[in-house]
Amino acid sequence: GDILDDYLRTDGVWVFTRNKQFYKTNNEKECADKCEAERNFTCRAFLFTRKKLQCLTLAENAKMTVTFTSTDTVLYEKRIYLIECKRGIGTDYRGTEAKTQRGIPCQKWTEKIPHKPNYTPERYPNAGLEENYCRNPDADERGPWCYTTDPAMRFDYCAIPECEDQCMQCNGEDYHGEVSRTESGLECQRWDAQEPHMHGFILKHYPEKDLRMNYCRNPDGELRPWCFTTNPNKRWEYCNIPRCTTPPPVSGLDSQCLSGKGEDYRGRIATTESGNACQHWNTQFPHKHGWIPDRYPCKGLQENYCRNPDGEKKPWCYTTNSSIRWEYCTIPPCDRTEQGIADQFLLFAADAPVQVPLTEECYRGKGQSYRGTTSVTASGKKCQAWSSMFPHRHIKTPDKFPDADLRDNYCRNPDGDSGPWCFTTDPNTLWEYCNLKRCDDRTQE
Repeated sequence: GDILDDYLRTDGVWVFTRNKQFYKTNNEKECADKCEAERNFTCRAFLFTRKKLQCLTLAENAKMTVTFTSTDTVLYEKRIYLIECKRGIGTDYRGTEAKTQRGIPCQKWTEKIPHKPNYTPERYPNAGLEENYCRNPDADERGPWCYTTDPAMRFDYCAIPECEDQCMQCNGEDYHGEVSRTESGLECQRWDAQEPHMHGFILKHYPEKDLRMNYCRNPDGELRPWCFTTNPNKRWEYCNIPRCTTPPPVSGLDSQCLSGKGEDYRGRIATTESGNACQHWNTQFPHKHGWIPDRYPCKGLQENYCRNPDGEKKPWCYTTNSSIRWEYCTIPPCDRTEQGIADQFLLFAADAPVQVPLTEECYRGKGQSYRGTTSVTASGKKCQAWSSMFPHRHIKTPDKFPDADLRDNYCRNPDGDSGPWCFTTDPNTLWEYCNLKRCDDRTQE
């Protein structure tokens, strides 16, 4: 087959990574050859610019770092590094799980403390022994494992879910199985055919949707995968694909600002552009709708926060105003400069929280490393203690967020919001951002 079949293509996307190599090539296939032959690092993806005919091989893919829009650029990611499940005993697993089934962080394969490894990248160069990711270099029947960082436990197995090609996660947007009949038993029409039904779902227009053969797919955000049928009297129908028993992988890069159309926005803004409060997604009053959280488990339809589940131009919500059904929301844009993205990435990827004085009254980045003692909100309200359930019940407790330093009632950012915040002692105000300023960005951490 074509060498590019092993890659997932995305147009107009740039990946920020410090580990890359530049090459001059004539086309994408030549760039893929460079990626396959790369010896400076494990090549997980490559970027190709059409005008400059420039090829960049990359050590990271979009799952491992941040991306931003870049016209005239095509991103190709190796499919094997995007799969976070195992087939069989998982000898070819190349995902990024790095903790054991008991939650113990894995030891890096190149390190000798606390355990001296028998399996190293030098001895097993084709086993994918990178960083501290779970792997199965010895074909263990119980699947991927790793040496642990616990001196009392040399190694342990990892909880890698089985790849269930015949089941779907979420609404089946990423389903790549080979079911090709509808729920009533009709055979599916090939996506590259226009008979008996003409349509616009053509592979070249939707290169990332995997519209191969006549397999059931969900290219347009429907409830579940579907296909056009070979019955002239039935244009299309859903396919009977069960939901996977394992939960979908949790993304660590949910955005707190507007990037692209904001489909990955998971912030807590809940008012529209004109100031109307948003209606809760799990209610049908004052407006009846079909965006029910249980039906769309991966769209982030929590509380009444602004979201973009249907590919609108930006996040929106139904309003609590009975005369206005829905409106767009005003979401702060993400910094689009590469330097800004780089700074954000370095903050996100820091191995350990920055140690700052307890009296510090400013924060860096999103404030996830803030450890000061401010306990007053921007409007002057006193913060509720994190361990308290009065006046507001919540799940942001010290035991559930052990690394967030949820002490007393100090302002913190345990959930990756845009800045430190707290629940308030005002029964009428659930939470607010804190009375803190961002530190001088020129100050090095």
